Amino acid sequence: MSVLDAIRVVLVRPIYGGNVGAVCRAMKNMGLKHLVIAGGGPTQDLDQIRPMATHAGDIYDRRRETASLSEAVADCGRVVGTTARRGLYREHAKSPRELASELLQAASDRPVALVFGPEDDGLSNEDLLHCTHLLRIPTSPEFPSLNLAQAVLICAYELFVASGVYEPPVERSPEAPMEVKERFFQMWRTMLLEIGFMDEPKADHMMLGFIRAFSRGPLTLADLRMLMGVVRQTRWVVAQWRKYRALAIEAGLVKETDRRAPPLIPDIDTT
Repeated sequence: MSVLDAIRVVLVRPIYGGNVGAVCRAMKNMGLKHLVIAGGGPTQDLDQIRPMATHAGDIYDRRRETASLSEAVADCGRVVGTTARRGLYREHAKSPRELASELLQAASDRPVALVFGPEDDGLSNEDLLHCTHLLRIPTSPEFPSLNLAQAVLICAYELFVASGVYEPPVERSPEAPMEVKERFFQMWRTMLLEIGFMDEPKADHMMLGFIRAFSRGPLTLADLRMLMGVVRQTRWVVAQWRKYRALAIEAGLVKETDRRAPPLIPDIDTT
């Protein structure tokens, strides 16, 4: 069982049904399952709960409703109240990232509650009496207020990442060995010479720049197979162009000193 199963989201006196639905979606995005609504449910736009929840309606269906915040967190070891307001007893608030590991560790012993206040005014001082910790989400001082679901998502994200549940994708193709890289670099060098991008006297010097550019990140075998395919196709096109140019010179369509591609249709003087 994931440690996230011991994390509880408590909404105190939420006002808007759409926000409650969006909270359910945010919770499901980040692997949280337990929602409690304390002190009364939403009173406005109730028809928006399920549309905003999208595919997280099951979280709303499993919600627990309590008459008070005290009842909602009675069995919790840590109760984290969220606040955006300042004040003498709110200055010790920590960010979600600072608290995440500590809360997950505590959740292995007893349930942990994340408490969010009503949209219009947040948690009151009376509400905070039931909290053991305070949390403040870092925001721009120009506009610190967050939507309820945004606040839940940010806190849930930090817990989700810190839990180690998420496993980032691993590169399926291994990094190419140097012998394959050098074969590609030689192919690239030959191609650049053939298309006239560089001349032989400067080739080695310019290749140092290309090798540096290609080496900024790991070059996998899959990467080199793709790039080698580009080189082969480019060299084939150059070979066809040379054959066509030779025929155009022989036909007098272009001069031998003209480095432009020969025209597909000869110019016709219509004057």
